[in-house]
Amino acid sequence: MDSPVPVDVLSSDEISDVPFTDANDIIKTLVPSYSLSRQPISDGGTFIRPATLRGMPTDKTLVLVNSKRRHRAALVQIGGSGTQGPDIATIPAIALKSVEVLRDGAAAQYGSDAIAGVINFILKDSPEGGAISADFGQYYEGDGFNTTLAGNFGLGLGENGFINVSAEYSKADATLRGEQYCQSWVCVDVDSPDFNPGDTSIAGFDLDSFIAGLDSADYSGSGVVQPWGQPNSKAFRSFVNAGYTIGDVELYGFGNYSNSEADGGFFYRYPGNGTIENIRLEDGSLWSSLFLFPGGFTPRFFGNVIDYSGVVGARGEWDNGITYDFSGRLGHNEIKYTLKNTVNPSLGDASPTSFHPGDLINEEMQLQSDFSKEFEVGLSSPLLFAFGASYLDESYELVGGDAASYQDGPYSLPDPWGFCASGAPTAAGAAVISSGSSLDCSNPDDPVYTALGVGSNGFPGYSPEFSGEYTRDSYAIYGDLSADVTDALFLQGALRFEDYSDFDSELVWKLAGRYEFTPNFAMRGSVGTGFRAPTPGQQGTTNVSTRLPNGFPVATGLFPAGGPIAGALGAEPLKPEKSTNYTLGFTSSYDAFSLTVDFYQIDLEDRVNAISTQDVSTDPGAGTAYDNYLALVGAGVVGAESIGGVFYFTNAFDTSTKGVDIVGTYSKDWANGSSTKFTGSVNYNKTEFDSDVGSLFNDEDQYDFVNYDPKWRGVFSVTHEVGPYSFLARANYYGESTNSDGSNAPLVYQDYGAKVQVDLEGSFQASEAVKISIGARNAFDQYPDEAELGDSCCGRIYRSGDIIDWQGGYYYVKLLANF
Repeated sequence: MDSPVPVDVLSSDEISDVPFTDANDIIKTLVPSYSLSRQPISDGGTFIRPATLRGMPTDKTLVLVNSKRRHRAALVQIGGSGTQGPDIATIPAIALKSVEVLRDGAAAQYGSDAIAGVINFILKDSPEGGAISADFGQYYEGDGFNTTLAGNFGLGLGENGFINVSAEYSKADATLRGEQYCQSWVCVDVDSPDFNPGDTSIAGFDLDSFIAGLDSADYSGSGVVQPWGQPNSKAFRSFVNAGYTIGDVELYGFGNYSNSEADGGFFYRYPGNGTIENIRLEDGSLWSSLFLFPGGFTPRFFGNVIDYSGVVGARGEWDNGITYDFSGRLGHNEIKYTLKNTVNPSLGDASPTSFHPGDLINEEMQLQSDFSKEFEVGLSSPLLFAFGASYLDESYELVGGDAASYQDGPYSLPDPWGFCASGAPTAAGAAVISSGSSLDCSNPDDPVYTALGVGSNGFPGYSPEFSGEYTRDSYAIYGDLSADVTDALFLQGALRFEDYSDFDSELVWKLAGRYEFTPNFAMRGSVGTGFRAPTPGQQGTTNVSTRLPNGFPVATGLFPAGGPIAGALGAEPLKPEKSTNYTLGFTSSYDAFSLTVDFYQIDLEDRVNAISTQDVSTDPGAGTAYDNYLALVGAGVVGAESIGGVFYFTNAFDTSTKGVDIVGTYSKDWANGSSTKFTGSVNYNKTEFDSDVGSLFNDEDQYDFVNYDPKWRGVFSVTHEVGPYSFLARANYYGESTNSDGSNAPLVYQDYGAKVQVDLEGSFQASEAVKISIGARNAFDQYPDEAELGDSCCGRIYRSGDIIDWQGGYYYVKLLANF
């Protein structure tokens, strides 16, 4: 209420009342402007979920722990904005004393990334006591059983210090919210009159074997060939926070270790889909991967995320009144990928079915010094001058995979064994014909001319050409002045200069103020500039994965914008995104009622985003698609003939985001000793293009960028306490939205209605130490509208990227013991 900009402070009690243990889900539940989606088929996005604050991707929100910058995850989201932000799921909820969410741009105070706001996780620092919790639950559908065990304890280090340790183990089973794959091009629902197994002329196809093999086509054994739902996952996460005072100096340190595993699927490969195709082996016989997977196959992707960090520092105050804080931090995040239940098609019958495509590693080292001093200058309060400097070293590494995961085998080219020449058999061809081969060199459709994709299908490995380390360093200095100019007026100004080794320098500023008209009513506002420097990961990542740009799976290549390959396709090196932020609002309080309303606008220039997938074709009559193929060949791309699409990150366009945050609370104490608290939080957020998008986005992508997510989001909760009992009801509101389909053809649309999902919980304080809670998340089992458009194909019932949870109702029991 007293801040010149909107700040939410979430207490440990509010955090523990949320029926989630993932920090992402906790923030989503309590802060309406924070949105999160589950993406079951999204490469590494299956393991590190993308989020937004005020409609801005995660990497435009600065994440702090104990007011120190948190390192980024190694994952660069493939497609969209190419987000690479911190993985806050690595922070166990039981370690949190509170969470501060600054809903305003703050780059002038904190540096790059703080465009949409700042989330500061404050760790528990108690020198005694602790807590143990156990959480068990499952979805109404009978799947997704979840177990979370957590503990926290504090120890005193004599009279002058403490160490506080938190640890959490969680395990969640997969869910299934899809149906059997049944589309116009192929349908494997054996009970459907539209049953169509695909191309039955593929070598190795046998109807009975195909039907029997459908059960094992999906590695996870879900019962459908392509499951949609949350992935299997398990994790161990821990945090340590410590401090010790020696004289006038406080020494502090904190760090974490996290190890998590999860797995998810890709799109189903059926006979004749471009991957399961006929080829001729060296003896002239026909072969396809149906000999390995009789019912087709769905690649299974496994990710092991390892995260650790450490921060040490010293703070205090010198005799001249200057406070100081010297700190250093190291952060490491690594993803190790494994791919199973797939092939490298170009290796033919020599292909393994399990691969290690490679690893991603993000590391950061930062040295920071912060100072402040108060000056008496005749104002209502001392003038506070804060200043400091920072040095940051960053690296991003793509670690190469095993050879089979990227190798271009003999079947990446037509006629690998030289059977034909000018439509007639060579000596080698005549030899296999005489041995009984059906080889027909005069037939351009003969399998001898088939060329298959390169690399482990679904997620080709990082080859030596596209592996390596990308590094940069930067330094920054800043200054901040703030004071109560009068008893009613508070003003603040900040200025920050940063210089990057791979970019020009940036100078950003901010002004903020608050005027108190009465003790119960005040106006507040701010204006400032900000920036976000594209990360080494965004500049260096390379990926060739399977996507559906036009409804069918193709190998789609992402290449660095500053590299020669993307350059051949028209890309230019990335440059920083720059923002101008405005907020204006008011705060009010009347007895037990409080209300804050804050309007905001974020104008973002040179916004980084992936271009729409550009088709690639080896057909000389394919126009632009053939030109793209020639550009790839000219740039030396291995396996260019197997790539069906290409894209890269670019400073694509400008946007303007406008919205409002409304937060109200009311508390009531009753005569019988019970109490009730009402809380309502509402966010409206709308983003529009503020520049010409041109040909970078097709019509569908332009429309969905603005309309795909609901513009209205609200959270309304009531808690009631009476004696040892407490009750919680929370309504999560999601407004209407619209999705489109059709690329550049005349678009078709589907409107999605507003939804309310209600959480209910009852708790009993069995003793001073033990609390038992029973509840239901989405208690009335509400789902978003079913998807009807073609871009939600392949067994999907709901939009897999919907921010409205589509897993259904979930019931749970929680046990908490404090000591």
